[in-house]
This record gives sequence, structure tokens and C-alpha cells, in this order.
Amino acid sequence: MKKGFAISVAVILFSCFSMIGFCQQVDMGKLIEGQFKFAAQQYKVLNSHVPADSMPKSYYAKTNRSESSNTKWWCSGFFPGSLLYIYEQTKDQEILKIAKDRLAIQEKEKHYTGNHDLGFMMYCSFGNAYRLFKDEKDHKTIDTSAMSLITRYRPQIKSIQSWNKNQKFNCPVIIDNMMNLELLMWASAHGGDPKFREIAINHANSTLKNHYRADHSAYHVLDYDLETGAFTGRNHQGYNDASAWARGQAWGFYGFTMMYRFAKDPAYLKQAKDIAAFLLNHPNMPSDKIPFWDFNAPDIPNALRDASAASILASGLLELSQYSQGAEKQKYIEVAKQIIVGLSSDHYRAKAGENGGFLLMHSVGHLLGNSEIDVPLTYADYYFLEAMARYKKWVLKK
Repeated sequence: MKKGFAISVAVILFSCFSMIGFCQQVDMGKLIEGQFKFAAQQYKVLNSHVPADSMPKSYYAKTNRSESSNTKWWCSGFFPGSLLYIYEQTKDQEILKIAKDRLAIQEKEKHYTGNHDLGFMMYCSFGNAYRLFKDEKDHKTIDTSAMSLITRYRPQIKSIQSWNKNQKFNCPVIIDNMMNLELLMWASAHGGDPKFREIAINHANSTLKNHYRADHSAYHVLDYDLETGAFTGRNHQGYNDASAWARGQAWGFYGFTMMYRFAKDPAYLKQAKDIAAFLLNHPNMPSDKIPFWDFNAPDIPNALRDASAASILASGLLELSQYSQGAEKQKYIEVAKQIIVGLSSDHYRAKAGENGGFLLMHSVGHLLGNSEIDVPLTYADYYFLEAMARYKKWVLKK
């Protein structure tokens, strides 16, 4: 063994075991309480950078520029959803007021049919609002949003079309769409049309059948021919068509875990566990479990990390632990804990007043498209907050 290689291995092993030892000593109750208190103050800063008719999108440190979006942007629901998670844990009335103000401008998008992202836009926002306050107006907003989403269902392929036809794609269905099925499943389970559930299950089954490779990694996009049902698997946001784009793997993992919650189909639970095994046992998964932006990026170990993929993974693992037993259950909890601790560190979590008001640094939106590279993103914060809330509820208060 060459000396340089041996030293590198030793450093990696030392870092790995140091992190495990550190995580075991962390008081997670105090850590989570501290993170939510910080989030309340930080999100007031974030709110100050965003026009009253818009939602936060990202922040670019090199130019000290905050970027906002309109309410039709696919990420528009994450800001009010995050505010509601923060309010739930802190009871900060200023945070609640900001959340209500942002929900008010988001509500009109219940009629939006331009893409598949109504779940992100309307369930992460109004789903959390209804969970906390049980306002029937919010319930109706969720039902209307579900009705809007199913206008994109294509019975020929038993899937919800993600984006409209364009120069690159005919009928694209992306792995991210698994997340938006929660809107349909919840609406159907709470007095809504039974066809919401039927469509969600059809979509999940088509995804299970067509989107996944033998190793349980997923393509980002399946581009369908509606006349023949033929499709081509591609990785629009991944390194190449054969690679495992990290956030896409996390979307699919979380999505199948969530679908098991509602449908109790053992095929969904098996799929979630198989995806988890692919991710957690992958040779390119870093020791701190915060993935590179693509598991097959050519410049690993110097490739960019993706805090958003880590946040989604942590939250999904905590839910999966609820459907697991023994050592398997404990493994999912420990990895989620490791990710939460890592994201709470100075390397990933911003300092007070910095980062444009966002919580987490170092996420990757669309690297090959030269968009949102190594920046904060709203969904990284949202699933980080959700993961901590779940850890507190399911692990600390068990």
C-alpha cells in the first residue's frame, strides 16, 4: 500500500469514527431546540429580503444577492411550510404572522395546472397549516389543489405528466413527482375524491416498474410516447443518463416511504428499504452521510455536496424507522441523527444574519444547467426542519 493512500484511508476512518463518537455524545433535545430558536431569528432576516408578493428562492454570497420567485415557482410552498414548522416548535407569534401572510399570497395557486408540483406548492404549505389549525378553508384549498394536480394524469401511461411537452421532452415524468403524491393520498384519506388515491397508486406503481434500475437507483426523467407507451430513461439534472443523481434518489426514497404510510402496500416498503440500502451502502456515500450532488460525479471526492439531498434523506429515514424493527430501525435513526448533527455544524449551517437568512449552505440545484450551484435552497431548509421535528416526536418522545 502506498504511503499517501494509507494516510488518506487513516484520515477518512478517523473522521468517520470521530463523527460517530461525537454524535453519540450530542444532546439531541438541546440541539434541536437551539436550531429552531436560531431558525426563528434567521427566518425573520430571510423574510426581510423577500418582497411581500414573492417567495424566497436562493442567495448568492459572492454578490450578496437574494433571489425571489413568484408563487408559481415549484418551491413556493416551502417557505410558508418552514415557517409553520418553526412556529410549531417555538410559538413565535411574529413567525406565525409571516407564515399567514405568505399563505395568503400562495392560496391562489390551488388552481395552477402548469406542472406536477402542486404537492410541494400547496401541501407543504397548506397541509402543515391544516395540521396545526384545522381550518376548513385550508382543507378546501388542499382538495382544490388535488383536483388541479390530477388534470395532468395520463391514463395511457398511468402516470402524472411532470412538465409540458417541450423541445427536449415529449411527455416527461420525473422521479420528484413521487413527493407530490402525498397531496393526493392525504386529500383522498380526508374525505376527498377516491380517484385521488387511485391515480397516486397508479403513478407509484408505474414509477416502481419503470423508473428504477436493477441496483435500485432511479433515472431522473422518463420521457414517454403517449401513443405507444414506450419511454426513454434520462438524467436531466444528473451527471449522465447512467448516474445516480443524489437528490433524485432522495425524492424517490422519501416518496415510497410516504406511499407506504397511506397505502400499506408491502411493495412500497420493500422499495423504500432497497433504495435506502443503495444509498447508505454506496461506496461514494461520504462518511458524514451528506451526499455528493451525484453519486457518479467524476470529481469525487472533490465534488460538491448537496445539503438538500441530505435533509430529504434524513427526514425519510426517520419515517422509515417507524415501519422497521430492531437493528434495522436503529440504523435508520442513527444515520438520520448523524445527518442532522452534520447539517447543524458550522460547515453547513449559516451564522446568524448571514446566508441571506437561509439556514443551510451548500446545496446544488441543477449543476449541469449552471443553476443554483453551492447555494442555500428553500427545500433544504424545509426538510432539515421536518427531520428535526420528526426526531423530536418519534425518537425523543417515544
